[in-house]
Amino acid sequence: MTEPTTTRRAAPSDTVEGILSARHSCRAFRSTAVPRSDIERMLSLAQLTPSWCNCQPWQVHVLSGEATERLASALRAGAQRGERQPDLDPPREYLGIYRERRRESGYALYNSLEIRRQDHRRRAEQHLENLRFFGAPHVAIITTDQQLGTYGAVDCGAYVATLLLAAHSLGIATVPQAAIAMASGTVREQLAIPTDRRIVCAVSFGYEDETHPANSFRTSRAHLNEVVQWIDR
Repeated sequence: MTEPTTTRRAAPSDTVEGILSARHSCRAFRSTAVPRSDIERMLSLAQLTPSWCNCQPWQVHVLSGEATERLASALRAGAQRGERQPDLDPPREYLGIYRERRRESGYALYNSLEIRRQDHRRRAEQHLENLRFFGAPHVAIITTDQQLGTYGAVDCGAYVATLLLAAHSLGIATVPQAAIAMASGTVREQLAIPTDRRIVCAVSFGYEDETHPANSFRTSRAHLNEVVQWIDR
C-alpha cells in the first residue's frame, strides 16, 4: 500500500530567506512606471519598521515622471560644478576588510560592464549613472529629523532595509543610494525640504532590466564567524 505523500508547508523563515537571498541592488532599470497602488503597498509595508521609542523619524519624498528627470538634471549640473554637500558625515576612510569589500563590489560592477581599471572616462560615466538613478522611473528620498541625531538616522536605515525587502516581495527592483545624499543641498532646493530635515539617502526603484550586464553580478556576504562573537559566560 502506498503511503500518502505529505506536502511541507513553507515556514515564514523560508519566505524571509528567499527574499533576502534573491534581492540585490539594481543598476539598470526599464522605463516602465510602477502602478501607484503597488508603490503605496510597498510604502505601507515599510511603515511597519520598528524605531527608537516608536518615533518613526523617516519622511519620504517619492518622485515620478518629470519630477524624477528634473532632479536628475539638477544633480548632474551640480556634479559638473563640483558640488558636494552631505548632511550626514560620510565615512572618513575605508580601511582593512571594509576597503576589501568595497573594492570587491566595485570590481564586480566594472567587470560586468567590461570597464578596465585604467579607463577613467568610462568609470566617471558609470558614476554619473547614480545621478540619473540608473534609469529608474521613481526615486524615494528619505530624510530624518535633525533633533533625533544618530538614532534618527539609524531608524531610517532600518526603514530603508524594510523598504527594499517589501519592494522585492512585490516584484519591484531597488537600489539604495548614498551618492544622492552627497548632494543634499541640491536635493533640498529641488524638493523644498526644510533645513531641520537631514537627507539620509535615496532609493531608486522600478522594474529591472534583466538583460543589462550591470545586473549580472552579486556581492558576497561575510561568514558568521567574521561578524559574531559568542559569549556564554
